[in-house]
Amino acid sequence: MLDSGKSSLASRSRAMPSTILSAADRYVQELPVTITAFSSPRSAGGQHDYFSEGDYWWPDPQNPSGPYIRRDGMSNPDNFTAHRHALIQLSLQVPALTAAWLLTRELRCEAHAAKHLRAWFLDPATLMHANLQYAQAIHGVTTGRGTGIIDTIHLVEVVRSISILEKSGALSAAEMRGLRKWFVDYLDWMTTSKNGQEERDAKNNHGTCWLMQGLEFATFTADNELRESCRKRFKEVLLPEQIAENGSFPRELSRTKPYGYCLFNLDVMSTVCQILSTREDNLFSYSLPDGRGFAKSNGFCVSLHRG
Repeated sequence: MLDSGKSSLASRSRAMPSTILSAADRYVQELPVTITAFSSPRSAGGQHDYFSEGDYWWPDPQNPSGPYIRRDGMSNPDNFTAHRHALIQLSLQVPALTAAWLLTRELRCEAHAAKHLRAWFLDPATLMHANLQYAQAIHGVTTGRGTGIIDTIHLVEVVRSISILEKSGALSAAEMRGLRKWFVDYLDWMTTSKNGQEERDAKNNHGTCWLMQGLEFATFTADNELRESCRKRFKEVLLPEQIAENGSFPRELSRTKPYGYCLFNLDVMSTVCQILSTREDNLFSYSLPDGRGFAKSNGFCVSLHRG
């Protein structure tokens, strides 16, 4: 139940998708929690700066107080992950509440989704700064890396929700300008900072994730120049550099969890295709002259599953 005076969304809308409505029943009761609720003494940033640590980095047994060392595929449970988990929670709450509003037109759903957006991106007391300068830090090695930008893939569905909520009237015109300004600033950091450019140029799933985010945020902010630049990058950089002749992703296959990494990269690539495809330019079927493209990689991953 949402409160003592109202029945749950799921019970009053039985013909509608129960998973979404049940989630909304939970999320409409949860207050916004942003990164300012958590801190780490290892962060080089401030209260409003997103901070995370690389999953696969551990203390060196030979030098316990020195720089961490890498163990691919083995997550260190003692690393700071609270900001990432808060971001993931936001990515579940806002889309579910938005979807529930679309299904039921319940004003409390749109209103509660708007509360989360104000807390994360507009309220000076709780907002997150529009950069990931301190993401994926490594103790004793670096205060932040370009690879940390993968953490904001969770904002893609949030941004899609904002565009829907704009039509609902839950957010004022001034608030919408503020939200677009946040993502304009974040895109500027993604495209001009050293960390952002390193992530853009990554030749594995990190580069694909940068492209997906750049596309979605550019769509939201009406940055058509960046959208077209991403289209060109997909065709001329991402496909040639990431896909082998047989459709595989060699850099994902070299990891300790190759199947999972291949599926993840394919999933993100499919989102890129979905965002960019038009009737005249269907990127799901687009291929290089030698046949490499999304369709061939999809076939390779299917063969891995069957094998």
